[in-house]
Amino acid sequence: MEQTSSREVYANPWMTVREDGVRRDDGSDGIYGVIDKPDYALVIPLDGDRVHLVEQFRYPLGLRRWEFPQGTAPDRADVEAGELAARELREETGLRAATMRELGLLDVAPGMSSQRGRVFVATDLTEGAHEREHEEQDMRTAWFSRAEFEKMIAAGEVTDAQSVAAYALLLLHERRDG
Repeated sequence: MEQTSSREVYANPWMTVREDGVRRDDGSDGIYGVIDKPDYALVIPLDGDRVHLVEQFRYPLGLRRWEFPQGTAPDRADVEAGELAARELREETGLRAATMRELGLLDVAPGMSSQRGRVFVATDLTEGAHEREHEEQDMRTAWFSRAEFEKMIAAGEVTDAQSVAAYALLLLHERRDG
């Protein structure tokens, strides 16, 4: 598929939406809508058999959801993934990690968005004060055993695709390293 044109149709501090003219392999023309967001970092805070989650209201769903700390830099800035991971962890939970290990890469929704995310596991944690952004003022945090977390996924209480996929990456790395 070849891009023949592109125009920005919407922008805010977190994302842009563009509409691209495309030419398909058979020569026919069409359009493709793309949501461009900066890459994000997701952190699995791990302390022995416990993981630390954040819960917040997710406006598009109209629901509060549990998930791993994750996010992008403000104003669509490009920040190195490890630095962003440490920042998101500190911001949302107040935790600081002595060890941060990258587990892999996730594509959020490759059929409609260019956003990609790096997954990290954070260990050797110390607690401190969180530094939440204004939009995160309703956020709550809690520790859960891994068994509890897995039950929450199975029960549909954790539905954030990035959190579920990140946990799968953690399990694969542990199996490989074990």
